[in-house]
Amino acid sequence: MSALVIVESPTKAKTIKDFLPKGYEVIASMGHVRDLPQSAADIPEEIKKNEKAWAQLGINTEKNFEPLYIIPKDKAKVIREIKAKLKGKDELILATDEDREGESISWHLLEVLRADLPKRKPIAIKRMVFHEITKEAIQEAVDHTREIDMDLVHAQETRRILDRLVGYTLSPLLWKKVAAGISAGRVQSVSVRLLVLKERERMAFKKGSYWDLLAKLGKGKNSLDAQAYSVGGKRLAIGADFDENTGQIKQGKEVLLLGEKQARELAMRLETAEWKVLDQEEKQSKQKPSAPFITSTLQQEAARKLRLSPRRAMQVAQALYEKGFITYMRTDSVNLSDQAMSAARKCVSSRYGKEYLTPKPRVFTSKSKGAQEAHEAIRPAGATFVLPEKTGLSGYELELYDLIWKRTVATQMKEAQLSHVTLRIEAEDCIFRAQGRRILFPGFFRAYVEGSDDPAQELENKESPLPELKPGERLKLADLEPKGHETKPPARFTEASLVKKLETEGIGRPSTYATVIETIQDRGYVKVASHTLVPTFVAFAMVNLLENHFSELVDTNFTATMEETLDQIASGKSEWLPYLKKFYLGKQGLAERTLAKTEQIEASEFRHLRFSELNADICIGRFGPYLEKVEGEEKKTASIPPEISPAELDQEKVDLIFMQKEKGNEELGIHPELQLPVFLLNGAYGPYVQLGEVEEGKPKPKRVTLPKGMKESEVDMDTALVLLSLPRTLGMHPEGGPVKVGISRFGSYTVHEKEDGTKDFRSLTKEDSIIAIRLERALELLAQEKRGRKKASEALRDLGKHPEDAQEIQIFNGPYGLYVKHGKTNASLPKDVTPESVTLEQALEWLSEKKAKKGTGRGKRGRR
Repeated sequence: MSALVIVESPTKAKTIKDFLPKGYEVIASMGHVRDLPQSAADIPEEIKKNEKAWAQLGINTEKNFEPLYIIPKDKAKVIREIKAKLKGKDELILATDEDREGESISWHLLEVLRADLPKRKPIAIKRMVFHEITKEAIQEAVDHTREIDMDLVHAQETRRILDRLVGYTLSPLLWKKVAAGISAGRVQSVSVRLLVLKERERMAFKKGSYWDLLAKLGKGKNSLDAQAYSVGGKRLAIGADFDENTGQIKQGKEVLLLGEKQARELAMRLETAEWKVLDQEEKQSKQKPSAPFITSTLQQEAARKLRLSPRRAMQVAQALYEKGFITYMRTDSVNLSDQAMSAARKCVSSRYGKEYLTPKPRVFTSKSKGAQEAHEAIRPAGATFVLPEKTGLSGYELELYDLIWKRTVATQMKEAQLSHVTLRIEAEDCIFRAQGRRILFPGFFRAYVEGSDDPAQELENKESPLPELKPGERLKLADLEPKGHETKPPARFTEASLVKKLETEGIGRPSTYATVIETIQDRGYVKVASHTLVPTFVAFAMVNLLENHFSELVDTNFTATMEETLDQIASGKSEWLPYLKKFYLGKQGLAERTLAKTEQIEASEFRHLRFSELNADICIGRFGPYLEKVEGEEKKTASIPPEISPAELDQEKVDLIFMQKEKGNEELGIHPELQLPVFLLNGAYGPYVQLGEVEEGKPKPKRVTLPKGMKESEVDMDTALVLLSLPRTLGMHPEGGPVKVGISRFGSYTVHEKEDGTKDFRSLTKEDSIIAIRLERALELLAQEKRGRKKASEALRDLGKHPEDAQEIQIFNGPYGLYVKHGKTNASLPKDVTPESVTLEQALEWLSEKKAKKGTGRGKRGRR
């Protein structure tokens, strides 16, 4: 019996082949072999000639939403190889991943190969699924193959069609009414709205302030900190007592609000008071371990502990799965198999001792209504879990495996037992409270503490014991400090907390969250600042338009209901075609409504944002957001610096931006040689000096950006003249050729222009001034070796020949980091990967992904 087994990637193929019976050959499809057209260039000529209205969509809305599938150019050779290897085989086994995406890949493969299947000797077509790549799992899968599940295929196809319909229908409207280059998406737009809603909360937030006292008390050698709780029987106000919208104490709250003066007067009064223990209260609690990882929780913890983005976390998890270290990483189920629980329990006994093992296996059940995809949580693969230190892994692969191993093992450990102690201390009419905590039994804390990298260290951090004290005991006051506090605005989303929010709301599928978060950043809707997601002014404009005219598409309930319908299609409980027709066609369908709105919406309506309490509008321009206001008959504009977010733009900043522009537009003087005015101006990317005025029909005047760290107040006429002289010559190099200094978009530099025509560059350091630098210093910098670069022609490693054309695949170190090279295609190495650890299979995957991206070109509109 001979069989051809098709999987998605070379790594998976390499791992699986050792577990298959004799006569089974494995080949990788390199992902999807068919897809909807990504650009106009992909659309077949016969369809272009007929000028079909649906051609740009890639979906025939006139013929039951029939997708127009095309085979990307980079997949033609892969398909030829598969067809060649299929000849003479008795079986075709489609072994792509077990989720909807994998089911869809198998179906597309079969559709592409169907015409080449032998007619005389029918070949057996089988679908093989497994959730881990181990010998036992593969043998079980070989013995229990099935047919392709068309309900899963229809669910995936409907999702893909919906994403295309939303993205390609709404995006052109956004281009015309908001800004070019942005897009809409079924999950993407809802995600952006969640970020905008949070930013609106921050904008509406009013800060409240309050004071309290912190006492440092002692009894013999023991000491403790106690915080003021009440004065005269009235509880002191804390942050939770404030109304976020007013900055005042919430109505109905019977609390005492201390100001700075009152707090300091109270501290003076209590300096001579008698301090004694009033009473002590102790409560015990138990804490259970978290459920094993599913896709979303793995992304959240990887972000918190390893600082990995959702996309990077999934890439590392994919590699671990394909190498046989973990089970399938796209899953909504927290279920653990009996085999997995047995393996975890063995690890608990051997590593931590039987006293940490639960009396019976702890079982978890999924709470999500739409839980589907794979049937088990993410865990170490196999009947015996390989210890992290024995895997041979390194970098992020080892760190993520260690995280998964500990989380899984912790599920079978006993609960942690804690003691919480509250000590009340009396001083005159004031009550102070000291709180402590002791760990009575660490339980699963020994293995895993959520949000912590080091469980042992975390155990120490979790303990804050209080000294043994009895009611009536007197304490000595060591220090009494009045402390001021301000309430904080609602926290912005991080990538991890946005993933959690999307999952809680039932929006999209966890397997798509990484792509969604990457897309909203690429489209300019979000900037990352201090690990938080900050929506831009363009995001506000886009959300405003959709809220006003397509409110259901950015409504979390509507989107969650849509997701439930897609789940019902997957289970065969709903029909996909009627759903698509209702959504897209007819007077209330998306197509007709978008057409009508394109005519109705004024071009400038949503390019102007009006924030309350600001005396200027925020406008979305071709070169970024800017302020606009009218004074008398004069319209004034000023670019908003890129670092200012919507929530941070208050009236004070608006006034400052206009003032800086007006000041910057003042003439510094006249150039002594050219007799042209010299200006200090402020643009979208910061301040710069300009020689001459902008005149229609003439070349743009020379402009030089201020060096990093130089303030506008430091720029006088002399400084401006030096900047405008850049690049300027400092002198001649001892080896011949001039030495110059200048400013580029990468910063200040010095360069040696050699006599042979080549140039040798070095960056100036923070300590170097481009105004004051002399030739001697420039020569000193040029004498230093360039950091972190090798010649482009010098390969770090030869990985082998490419299977398609036998050209060498090599690793290089370029200006932007490590990359693999094949012909004219370069693909960057992930940050944590070293040149020594790269395999030929990995390089082929990266190169294939890069080629696929090149093939799509520009013009992508909507994505999830």
